[in-house]
Amino acid sequence: MVGSISAIDITIIVLFVIGIIWWALRNSKTSDSESYFLAGKSMSWPMVGLSLFAASISSSTLIGHSGEGFISGIAVFNYNLMAVFVMIFFAMFFLPFYIKSGIYTIPEFLERRFDGRSRLYFSFITIIGNVFLDAAAALYTGALILKMMFPDVDMMWIIIGMGIVAGSYTIIGGLSSVINADAVQSVILLLGSIILSILCFNSIGGWENFVDRFHDGVWLKLIRPIDDPTVPWPGLLFGVTILSFYFWGNNQVMVQRVLSAKSIDEGRKGVLFVGFLYMFTLFIFIMPGLIARGIDLFGVGDALPDEIISGGVLKDTYGINTDEVYPRLIVKLLPVGLIGVIIAAMISALTSTLSATLSSVSTLFTMDFYSRYIKVNDSKKMVRVGQIASFVALIIAVSWAPFIQKFDSLVGYYQEMVSYIAPPIVGAFFIGVFWKRANAIGAFTGLMFGLVVAFLIMGLKYGLGINIGIHYLMLAPLLMILSMIVMAMVSIFTALPPTDKVEANTWKIQIWKDETKELKGIVWYKNFRVLCAILAVLCLVEYLIFL
Repeated sequence: MVGSISAIDITIIVLFVIGIIWWALRNSKTSDSESYFLAGKSMSWPMVGLSLFAASISSSTLIGHSGEGFISGIAVFNYNLMAVFVMIFFAMFFLPFYIKSGIYTIPEFLERRFDGRSRLYFSFITIIGNVFLDAAAALYTGALILKMMFPDVDMMWIIIGMGIVAGSYTIIGGLSSVINADAVQSVILLLGSIILSILCFNSIGGWENFVDRFHDGVWLKLIRPIDDPTVPWPGLLFGVTILSFYFWGNNQVMVQRVLSAKSIDEGRKGVLFVGFLYMFTLFIFIMPGLIARGIDLFGVGDALPDEIISGGVLKDTYGINTDEVYPRLIVKLLPVGLIGVIIAAMISALTSTLSATLSSVSTLFTMDFYSRYIKVNDSKKMVRVGQIASFVALIIAVSWAPFIQKFDSLVGYYQEMVSYIAPPIVGAFFIGVFWKRANAIGAFTGLMFGLVVAFLIMGLKYGLGINIGIHYLMLAPLLMILSMIVMAMVSIFTALPPTDKVEANTWKIQIWKDETKELKGIVWYKNFRVLCAILAVLCLVEYLIFL
């Protein structure tokens, strides 16, 4: 779909890749398990925030955001904006427990609060998802993008090359290498995306022309009707919130970066920083996709109707593959040299996601399984085990990635299954932190209940072809509530939880009072509660603007 990339652009890309690997390895920490898996718990809030941003923005996110912008307008931004509210809640209530407890993995917190069964269940499904979905999908979608830019290169070699780039510093250097690489890659990603966005708005005649072009209909509206196929408003309030908390509060890939912070305050400010950056993704990731409708990016002119239609219809009727929106914008609008910068930004998004996933698998396997059953106290040996686990995970992901195209429907099913499995896990964390009576058998029973219901729904829908007629975003809160009811009922009718598990791992009003005393006299721009309030107000303003 694109012309040949110039030698200047290729040189920029190669230099970028070499520079990232050098910088990451230069900042590696492998002396002990805490250094390798948690970067020595020495990271400041800018590093935490930039790393979180890089890990959360994958190459498929760039493609997906611009593609959804092209299809349905800015509605997909609801996922990002609602995530900011979730980040605020997470930073205020959950983050302190995670850092204070000294955990290496998020499933480990379930054992601290409940028991080992819940920990192992959560850890196992996370590892499977990390390897076969997250890492493999990152490799595959990244290869698709680069294949558009370099059509003469075999896709398998692209996959292998990306795996080598991300694995070279992740496996050797651990989380410290990953975070330092992420910090640089975030800056490149932001700068590149801002440049492309500015050129997109210029191509349509500026902001006023953009608004005039798309002010009719729902293109520039975040709140959609209840029957909207993208984000129905009840699904926005409840479903998106639950899935966002799973991603930001229960996801090892993300929270591991928070655990690397040198203090609770640094971790909180890092999370709020990425929330601030997320507010701008509407303008640099999503709106460029919508602008693509107004500049006839695919050469169909007036044949393309000015209405929301599915991506499948666009492809079958007009020959428009929305996965090509972002790459086409790059080639159409950018001059030689800047194309290399933007492709470097896309590679940044890919390698950041892949390295984050490999680091997550390494930590989960070593801490939740190996150290649990082998009972080894040799910190350096645990580092070697973590490196081996990363390498094996990378080999599996590289091997599986080419098959994703053949089994694309299965990947879609799996992604939807994650949406069904996540709500009970979120429910277990909420009921564990905010209700002292919750016990281990209640939590595990509720998790298993949620798993059975998820498989029943998937069986009805994909096995028997029976559609239950409920949007998955509106099904998520129902699943969480049902699972929490099971957890509560079983807990009430079984033994009290051990006092030590409850006291150390549940929230109480005294925590709020103690923090209030600590914050007295703190200048406003260093007070995390003031920063939370400011960020929340800015998000509400953004909602009001695009209501």
